[in-house]
Amino acid sequence: MRTEQEMFDLILNTAKADSLILAVYMGGSRTNPNAVTDIFQDYDIVYVVKETAPFINDKNWIDRFGERLFMQYPDESVCFPSQKDQCYGWLIQFTDGNRLDLHVMTLDFAIKDIEADTLCRILLDKEGILPEIPDASDKSHLVKRPSEEEFLCTCNEFWWCLNNVAKGLWRREVPYVQDMLNENVRPQLVQLLSWKIGIETDFSCSVGKSGKYMYQWLSHREWDGFLQTYCDGTISHMWDAVSMMCDLFDTTAKLVSHKLLFSYNQTEALNCMAFLSHVKNLPADATEIY
Repeated sequence: MRTEQEMFDLILNTAKADSLILAVYMGGSRTNPNAVTDIFQDYDIVYVVKETAPFINDKNWIDRFGERLFMQYPDESVCFPSQKDQCYGWLIQFTDGNRLDLHVMTLDFAIKDIEADTLCRILLDKEGILPEIPDASDKSHLVKRPSEEEFLCTCNEFWWCLNNVAKGLWRREVPYVQDMLNENVRPQLVQLLSWKIGIETDFSCSVGKSGKYMYQWLSHREWDGFLQTYCDGTISHMWDAVSMMCDLFDTTAKLVSHKLLFSYNQTEALNCMAFLSHVKNLPADATEIY
């Protein structure tokens, strides 16, 4: 596996030798002083260029970076929106274990990107075209203090979407329930736990993508409870996970609302949990809900 120094030498020497590349900057975990360092950290690199077309049209251009194991051209996919004339990327997994997420961006596009993300670090600026920026930090990724409206909307979304989970479990529609839990319900729980952590740290930390670093601040009981909300495809296990989600959310919502002096619709929560319990005990051949 090539060392970090070898990778940086390759990235920067490529830029220095190419007159179409004006500057280089990096983002992601390698610029984050609070990120966990390990062998899977990739290189999030942006080449600021005069225009993207020459790089897009040269299909062999990326060969210089090493032997590829597999890769993705996200801007060529119908699954993702693309602005090829301003930004184009190659996501590359190399055979030596390194991964490079490489983009070429026009100057205007790159400046907006840099201004929006405090994790950016300028590695090379041939002509002084990029703005001066402070040392890279995760400032733009910190948990932000919510408004009362944001808090109430998050709570309402959590409890309301469990209505769909209940009917899906009664129907034994496992794929539907899993999607509803992970795409609609869980994000609200992660958001709420993030606010709790924010309160306890004066909103000075980042919990990472999907809350992956929450274990650093949650108690062992809270973190273990959160992990128990991930379930397999067994209906009884899914009901157990939903119950854990509800208990953890309700307890945390009470704490957050108290600390931030927000109102909390306890009636909504109790009614939802009662509905879930009722549906769980409905016979499979029921012809009425109540």
